Amino acid sequence: MRRLPAVTQDAMTDEQKDVFGKITSGPRSKGRNAMDFLDADGGLIGPFNAYLYSPKVGNAAQTLAGLLRFDSVIPGDLREIAIMAVGQNWGADYEFYAHAKVARNEGVDEDTIEAIRVGKSPADPKHAAIHGFVIELLENKKVSDATYAAAHAILGDQGMVELVLLAGCYCMVSANLNAFQTPMPEGVARPFGGD
Repeated sequence: MRRLPAVTQDAMTDEQKDVFGKITSGPRSKGRNAMDFLDADGGLIGPFNAYLYSPKVGNAAQTLAGLLRFDSVIPGDLREIAIMAVGQNWGADYEFYAHAKVARNEGVDEDTIEAIRVGKSPADPKHAAIHGFVIELLENKKVSDATYAAAHAILGDQGMVELVLLAGCYCMVSANLNAFQTPMPEGVARPFGGD
């Protein structure tokens, strides 16, 4: 059960409305309308409802995530591999569900998505290098030279900086989703089980 009540449009302050507008427009809204961002209770889906409880901080969080998703040098498939790895590591059902959908749109196949969901390395060498980097970073709080080199050969210096920031940002998102027990969409099973 969600721990933060839904902030509905009719109850939003002007500052919350501003953040709502930023979340529901721009690159995130491609092929969607504002209603697609609302859950069954009328609150924003995913981590976004929580952001409205602290609009200034929430706006910074959604801006950072947006920059890392839409203005990064990391190719879309590799970005989504990294985000799904974070979601799996955290057991963040909503995170994994949402980014598995995006991953499919970025050309990631079902076998790869399922491998990440169950904690296995993807078969594709590039996907495996990015997945391995993120998992090692999260589990060990550092990475070996070999793991770093494998990811660096794909992404270069700027990409590595953005990969580390991406992993950290989506740890924040996963913490938000888990702590506030963000609801899954109606009829969608939790990727990691449970209620």
